[in-house]
Amino acid sequence: MKYKEITVNTTTEGSDLVSMVLYECGSDGVSIYDSKDILELIKSDIIWDYIEPSVLEQSPICKVKGFYDVTNFSEVYQNVLNGLNSLRENSPFELGSLEIEVNELDDADWVNEWKKYYKPIHIGNIVIVPKWIKYQKQENEKVVLIDPGMAFGTGSHESTRLCLELFSELDTIDKSVLDIGAGSGILGITASICGAKQVYLSDIAPLAVKACKENAELNNIKNAIITQADLLESATIKGDIVFANITADILIYLSQNIENVLNENGYIILSGIIHQRYDEVLKAYLDKGFIVDKSVVLGEWCGLRLKK
Repeated sequence: MKYKEITVNTTTEGSDLVSMVLYECGSDGVSIYDSKDILELIKSDIIWDYIEPSVLEQSPICKVKGFYDVTNFSEVYQNVLNGLNSLRENSPFELGSLEIEVNELDDADWVNEWKKYYKPIHIGNIVIVPKWIKYQKQENEKVVLIDPGMAFGTGSHESTRLCLELFSELDTIDKSVLDIGAGSGILGITASICGAKQVYLSDIAPLAVKACKENAELNNIKNAIITQADLLESATIKGDIVFANITADILIYLSQNIENVLNENGYIILSGIIHQRYDEVLKAYLDKGFIVDKSVVLGEWCGLRLKK
C-alpha cells in the first residue's frame, strides 16, 4: 500500500500546533523530530556513557511528519496548506518557514527497510544470523538465529561482539550461564547452543523479556529461564559464566554484589564500556578481588573477562 509523507518544517513551539493541523487533515499518525528534545535529554540528570557525534549535529529545524493514503491526496494537500496558512495568521508563536516536503512511501518500507543492514556475524565458530536470512551452516559452526525487531540488534554492535569473543574462548559444556540485561537474548541463547546446561536471562524491560522468549523459541532453547527482574536480587541463582553487557555506571553498581551470583572458579564477562570509563570500571572490580583474565578493545568499546 502506498502512502504520502508530508513533512512540515517548523519550530519547537509550533510543533504541537502543526501536529494538530496534520491530524485534522486525516493523518494516520504524526512524528516530531526536534533536536532540542535530544539536547535537553543530554543535559538532563541521565548519565550518558557515549553519544554519537551525529546526534549533536542535528538541524535546529523541527520537522513534523504526517502520513496519508494516496487516495484523494491532492485534496488532502490543499487542506494541509489551508490549515497551515490559517495557523500562520492566528498563532501567537513563531512557526518558522512552514515549508512542506512530500515523499511517497510503501508500507513495506517501514517494516523491512531496516532489515537490509543486518548480515550474519562470525565470532570464532559462532555465527549470529538474522532469522530472515537463509544461511548454509558449515561444519562445527554454532548458528544462533535472532529476530531483533526494531528495538534490538543482532550482535553487530561492538560491545556484543566483544562479549561473544571473550565467551567463545571458554569451555561452556555443562556450565550454568547468567545474562544480566539480556536485551534480545543473544548472549544467553548462544551459551545454550554452545552446550551450557542452564541459562538464565533477565532484563528490567518488558520488551526485552518478550524478545528473549521469542528468540529462545526461535532457536528451540529448552533450558532457559527468562525473567523480568534485576537478576542480582535472586542470590539463589548462580552461574559459572556471568554476562553483563550494559553501561559503565551499572557495571560499577553490579560490582558490589555480583560475586554472590558467581560460582567458584567462574568468569564474569563485562562489556558496554567506552575507553574513557574503562579504568573506573576495572578499579571497581579489582577492589572486589577480581583479576583480569583478558581485556579486548573494538572501536570505541572495551570488554573484560574477570575471575576471582
